[in-house]
Amino acid sequence: MNLKKNWKARSLLAASLGACLLAAQTPAAAQAPWPEKPITMVVPYSAGGPTDVVARMLAIPMGKSLGQTVIVENTVGAGGTIAPARVAKAAPNGYTILIHHMGMATAPALYKKLNYDPLKDFEYVGQVMDVPMTLLSRKDFPASNFQELLAYVKTNKDKVTLANAGIGAVSQLCGMLFAHQIGVQLTTVPYKGAGPALNDLMGGQVDLLCDQTTQTAPVIKDGNRVKVFGVTTPRRLSSMPNIPTLDEQGLKGFDVKVWHGIYAPKGTPPAVMEKLNTALRAALQDDMVKHRFAELSTEAVPMDKVTPEALRTHLAAETEKWGKVIRAAGVQAD
Repeated sequence: MNLKKNWKARSLLAASLGACLLAAQTPAAAQAPWPEKPITMVVPYSAGGPTDVVARMLAIPMGKSLGQTVIVENTVGAGGTIAPARVAKAAPNGYTILIHHMGMATAPALYKKLNYDPLKDFEYVGQVMDVPMTLLSRKDFPASNFQELLAYVKTNKDKVTLANAGIGAVSQLCGMLFAHQIGVQLTTVPYKGAGPALNDLMGGQVDLLCDQTTQTAPVIKDGNRVKVFGVTTPRRLSSMPNIPTLDEQGLKGFDVKVWHGIYAPKGTPPAVMEKLNTALRAALQDDMVKHRFAELSTEAVPMDKVTPEALRTHLAAETEKWGKVIRAAGVQAD
């Protein structure tokens, strides 16, 4: 009997130890490695537009860092607000992320109703880049320099058309600021993306466009497809030093740069956010990405801005800044 009792006791002890060991291992086993499948990077604008170009430049090196494909998906409409709303409602697992420009900061003032709150419904991966903008015209526009442009626009303001990529697009904001600063009302022509707007400018269907160098630099460098009247940054661009700034030509304080950031749904686990941030930082230091950025007259933000905290702070500041400008202009969409 003693032998039987000892055997039973040992069996119970072994079973108990096994259960404890299994329980101890369960949390680690439950944490499956991430990512296990492709990640979708949602772009609020059409394929071929400036934000799409940036997304596709980052997708390959980010995917390489993460060990999974990063798929770029264009979800267009409603001035770039459909895509953020979709990502805000996506499962918070890191498999659906958003790349967006300063439209994240302007949307709260531009739209009466939003299906998301940029400051509450997202986790922040990090800032990406600051993109300069350029003021262009069709190649046969009557003016040959900025002073002639101002004179012509003020005299013919009812005839001049100003294209943009749609309500909420940075091209709309830049054009609105330009018109406000020179004191005229221009006829705006909204498009479904920057690509179609630029195509019609080159085709002579519209007169003016203010858009990002990621879109305009190639046609400017081509030399005979558009006229360029200035860049929107306080300093000239090293890649196009012969183009003066709007500020130095008389529009004092004119400074519009398009910043981009990457976001994930609120509640995405910190470990996943850390991996996304690491992948973004690696992508921005990739030699091919740096080369492509230089070709498009832009560059990545400093690494101390490629953080969740920096993007969160910048978004809040830009929301306040552009909110004042938009409300003062009386521009709002339904």
